Amino acid sequence: MSQRILITGASGCVGQHIAEQLFRETDAELLLWLRDPAKLTAVPVDHPRITLLVGDLREGKPHRDLIASADRIIHTATAWGDPERAMQVNVVAVKALLAAADPGRLQQVIYFSTASILNRQLQTLPEAMEFGTEYIQTKAICLEQLEQHPLAERIVAVFPTLVFGGRVDGGGPFPTSYLTTGLAEATRWLWLASWLRTDASFHFIHAGDIARVCVHLATRPHQANPEPGQGAVRRLVLGQPVVTVNGTVSRLCRWRGVWQAPFGVDLTGWLIEGLIKLLRIEVNAWDRFSIRQRYFQHEPVSPPERFGLVSGAPSLEAVFEAAGLAQRGRL
Repeated sequence: MSQRILITGASGCVGQHIAEQLFRETDAELLLWLRDPAKLTAVPVDHPRITLLVGDLREGKPHRDLIASADRIIHTATAWGDPERAMQVNVVAVKALLAAADPGRLQQVIYFSTASILNRQLQTLPEAMEFGTEYIQTKAICLEQLEQHPLAERIVAVFPTLVFGGRVDGGGPFPTSYLTTGLAEATRWLWLASWLRTDASFHFIHAGDIARVCVHLATRPHQANPEPGQGAVRRLVLGQPVVTVNGTVSRLCRWRGVWQAPFGVDLTGWLIEGLIKLLRIEVNAWDRFSIRQRYFQHEPVSPPERFGLVSGAPSLEAVFEAAGLAQRGRL
């Protein structure tokens, strides 16, 4: 018997990658919850295996029967910008979604958070509540509540790192992630970045590789959390091995054919503050914490290879190519 999988945020970059892979690689029935069906471009909306749940996540009552029919839930929907909406979507609506599910049928929930709220050991950062934006704070609150939820042992919380996806020109079947959109803008400042150095590092992952991990989890029997040192909710930080900011700038310069100085100016605290003022960059308390933090690294990190899979974009060069970022020779 085929599984029935509910995906919230199904028209987003990650949501569409998950829906497309599940549609192509499995016989699962897909319940796709989204606000605007016109934005769904990666799967055929009129296929008999696809049912659309149209509406805001905060208004789930019309869909309660379909929610209760789901064997698995992949919850990618989120909100940011407005504090009240963020609380309603990122916390209240998540509890309502789980309350509408049938505990006698529901096997697994894959809940999307963000790696920004976790420290190196995958524990919640106290600063997420102290300095976080409404998005960061509500994600931290929701995770704390899910750890105490009756369905906690059926929940896998995934924490994507920096997410690339789609194309810089907006073409192709998948939406463009905010980070990929920023690639084109970043190339305009390579002349400046090539003279700067900073001691910082991060993980990244492509939306297609996030989908590979989620499809793997959603098509295998769920088990109690096997990860050591965690609670009932399994925590998986989705990302490729760590890369440095200096290395990223060098690789982007080579990709775009931009000369990079053999030496550079170290970005000290006072210089960063000066650039913020010069470039008129708006920063908040969380931005300033992130600048001080510098090392956004996690252990363990979970690329597709951790599950015996193969990444579609394991390197930054593969990300640039997938994004359609023009290559202008190597220096």
